[in-house]
Amino acid sequence: MHCKILNTKLGPLEYSTIGKGIPILFFHGGHSNCKETLSHKGFDTNKYRLITPSRPGYGKTPLYNNVTPRKTAGLIITLMDYLEIETVIVYGISAGGLAAIELASGYPDRVSKLILASAVTKKWLNESSKIYRTATKMFNPKIEWLTWGMVHFFSLIYPKLISKRFFPQFSSNNDSEITLSDIHELIAALKNYRSKNGFLNDINQNIQNEVISKITCLTLIIHSYYDNSVSIEHAEHAHKQIKGSQLEILNNQWGHLIWIGNDSGQSIKIMESFINGNHN
Repeated sequence: MHCKILNTKLGPLEYSTIGKGIPILFFHGGHSNCKETLSHKGFDTNKYRLITPSRPGYGKTPLYNNVTPRKTAGLIITLMDYLEIETVIVYGISAGGLAAIELASGYPDRVSKLILASAVTKKWLNESSKIYRTATKMFNPKIEWLTWGMVHFFSLIYPKLISKRFFPQFSSNNDSEITLSDIHELIAALKNYRSKNGFLNDINQNIQNEVISKITCLTLIIHSYYDNSVSIEHAEHAHKQIKGSQLEILNNQWGHLIWIGNDSGQSIKIMESFINGNHN
């Protein structure tokens, strides 16, 4: 995936764009960047234009002063203006959920539909929790390059082992067999992962309830019952706050990673149906 740099008044912004047709703007999850393609799965690039910016702190988009979801949304508006795109379908993934919510809430005339996929919709991690403390150590900007360097190295040598080790981070579904196809898709996603300054910023972000409750566009919330990364409470919270939203709960294999597994076609079909107007 080839990424470009746009210099804006709010700072540099790295992004990728592929395809033509209906524009869909992706807010990638934690550790990812503009090279994200897993969430593009199932989209026909002859029908859709897939736009993926590196969120502040990731890839070659510096954090600068864009530390809040609201400021990230403002930065993305400059990209839309540059690309001469009036309205987009916003697709918020995991830790990218809060910025996606801010864009849909703060710029209602620029967002036609909103998809929240395995998305964070409120404060994510409790600062006193073990997972928060571990994350601040493993993904600290000073050593995250080493953490991911080891993951990338061992992914090449022991892809099956790495997949088995990562699986419980994403899914609580213990009734699963990891296929060769699953391994290939996961390793392909992991090879571009880096936390940089972005992830520590993500886990300290929050938004107010009145922000999410102001969303008026058609909204699909899709989440797995087995999500072991972002609690299903986030999906329920968004559904409660966004009037008329559509909530889809999946009983899938890979939990948080709804794009991997033999059952991933179900989630892709639900999202495409929503985009094409066949929503509840």
